[in-house]
Amino acid sequence: MSSHRLPLWLKLAFTLWIAIWAPTYFAKVGWQNFLWLCDLASLLILVALWAESRLLMSAQWLAVLVVGILWSLDVGGALLFGVHPIGGTEYMFDAQVALSFRLLSLFHVVLPVVTSYALIRLGYDRRGLWLQTALTWLVLPLTLLLTEPARNINWVHGLFGQPQALLDPLVYLLGLMIGWPIVLYLPSHLLAIALQRRRAR
Repeated sequence: MSSHRLPLWLKLAFTLWIAIWAPTYFAKVGWQNFLWLCDLASLLILVALWAESRLLMSAQWLAVLVVGILWSLDVGGALLFGVHPIGGTEYMFDAQVALSFRLLSLFHVVLPVVTSYALIRLGYDRRGLWLQTALTWLVLPLTLLLTEPARNINWVHGLFGQPQALLDPLVYLLGLMIGWPIVLYLPSHLLAIALQRRRAR
């Protein structure tokens, strides 16, 4: 009997995906794009799968669950009703963006599924909230310092892909660093704890 809790086919399939996705993204949009927290999560999920790290997988589940759901709702709203209810996925319907590149962005749908399955097998580590928050607090300032404002990676220059001019950039960044974990990570964290308690009963 194998002592591994995650199946080999999942590890190999995800590795193949990264081997296709990462070089393609790098060639088309450059290294800056990997500072997107969801893009960075893809790479960290690969590590978590092979290491079968409950802590790292829990952190990345927090990173992708709400974002993946919101991304899917925005694309779905545009497909069904012609309206982006949230914003940020307009590029998925831009004919000037290569179709192959747009299809690669469907990883936003896949990552929550992969991480959720992995956590069913591994269990949720509550320390994931603190790890992902610390990672976010590291990545957001780096994004502001190292990326082009026009790309607005991680929305460090304005929410929903739109630039903001109401606040000083550093004040806005501080608000983003506080708000991101509260709005995106904490609900998923509380959901995981509730599911753990229900399963324990």
